[in-house]
Amino acid sequence: MSALRDPRLVAVGERLREVRAVVPFLSSKGGVGKTLVSVATALALRKRGARVGLLDLDVTNPTVHVVLGIRPGSVAPREEYGVVPPEVSGVRVMSSVFYTLGRPSPLRGESISSAIRELLSITRWGPLDVLVVDTPPGMSDELLELLTYIRRFSSFLVTTPSRLSLESTARLAELVAGRVIGVVLNMAWEVPEEAVRLADRLSAPLYVIPYDSSVEVSLGNPEKLAETRFAKAVDAYVAEHVLKLLSAAQT
Repeated sequence: MSALRDPRLVAVGERLREVRAVVPFLSSKGGVGKTLVSVATALALRKRGARVGLLDLDVTNPTVHVVLGIRPGSVAPREEYGVVPPEVSGVRVMSSVFYTLGRPSPLRGESISSAIRELLSITRWGPLDVLVVDTPPGMSDELLELLTYIRRFSSFLVTTPSRLSLESTARLAELVAGRVIGVVLNMAWEVPEEAVRLADRLSAPLYVIPYDSSVEVSLGNPEKLAETRFAKAVDAYVAEHVLKLLSAAQT
């Protein structure tokens, strides 16, 4: 079905009507910790009193549920004129894993686009201060759908000090220029000049998150994750930035 004739797109704006800010986390490559940063930000914002939703936009390989300790099949959205996301650690969570139950989902092209439209059009978020979106790495179909159908968003770019990661992140930045509010240098063992120049070019702050070996053993335990140096740095930098964004929007 052509996107121009797809009736589900009419519902997307209505589903997001009560969401004050949509904040996607983007990365050019996998393995940079984008999902961890996304989840840690959502948990930190909720702990600070914000109403938070978390959308796993990776319909072929979702992993948000792994970080949160959600066993596929243990919780599910409630059907009520659409679907209402379940709450996990106080955060409303939506993911394709609720329907695939962890089974492989080898979608391509138009099938991915259709799955994204379905998620966006059926999910009833209700009143939210922030909808955190964990996107797949790279210039994926999911990211292009996000750019097309959710025009009101402010994103963070997540990278590592690796030259390969930084160079590909610079290319990704061109695609979302004007909608980047921060660059997160994750698992940082140094702060390369390339990272500083990228943030300067985007007129965005550079947030340096140190490598923390305790993160791996905290996966599946949100309370334990929140106590790591990694999560505390995400709270102090990224979550604080989002709260300032919300405060500025009120004035």
